[in-house]
Amino acid sequence: MKKITQTGFILGMIFLTANSFGQATDSVSNKVANKRTVQPTYLDLVLNVISTNLNYGDANSSLADYKKSTLGGQVGVSFNAGITRNFSLVPELYLMMKGGSLQANNPLTINKTTLRFYTVELPVLARFHLGKVHMNAGPTIAYNVYGTRQMEGATKSLSFNHSMDGFKRWEAGVQVGAGYTFQTKRRRVALDIRYNYGLTNIARSGEMYNRSLILAMHFSKPWKTSPLARNKN
Repeated sequence: MKKITQTGFILGMIFLTANSFGQATDSVSNKVANKRTVQPTYLDLVLNVISTNLNYGDANSSLADYKKSTLGGQVGVSFNAGITRNFSLVPELYLMMKGGSLQANNPLTINKTTLRFYTVELPVLARFHLGKVHMNAGPTIAYNVYGTRQMEGATKSLSFNHSMDGFKRWEAGVQVGAGYTFQTKRRRVALDIRYNYGLTNIARSGEMYNRSLILAMHFSKPWKTSPLARNKN
């Protein structure tokens, strides 16, 4: 019940923040030097290096001194569909490498341990624009295709069955963040930073949640007009 309440609170805060920001952009849009009636639509290739870690629930505080972030990869596509002057819908699909490490002599595994999850991720984000600045918020679902555990120099595949040391395939979370867009002579350059907050426990025994910091840079030209676009003067 506590976790359900916390999840509801987080989602509620994200919704309220996004809603408040959307109202703010409507009130100041006339003051922004922007002649567009609809945000452009872009299709971007996603190819990023990310910082990823694991949260161990109730045991996280006792493991804090042993935890270490690992670098992961992200490859896929991002579709920024312009809807109105201040709003875009951004579905994405990519393969993402998540996980984290524990240093030696930790209370959980004793030995130095590194877990890696190779995940297909599908976030759908609401993106609010205020001039060149944007904010993102939205849910994400993921499917763990494969995983490994490295311990004492040996690497073994993770089990995704119902055994005590197994892991779960499906997980859900939220992504929140912001970014900045500027134009060059030939194309748009967008910087975007997000935090991927896993909400579901992926471990069969104990608690384990994926967490990731995603820093992305997109280079693209306008694609086609989004069929969802609403032209408003």
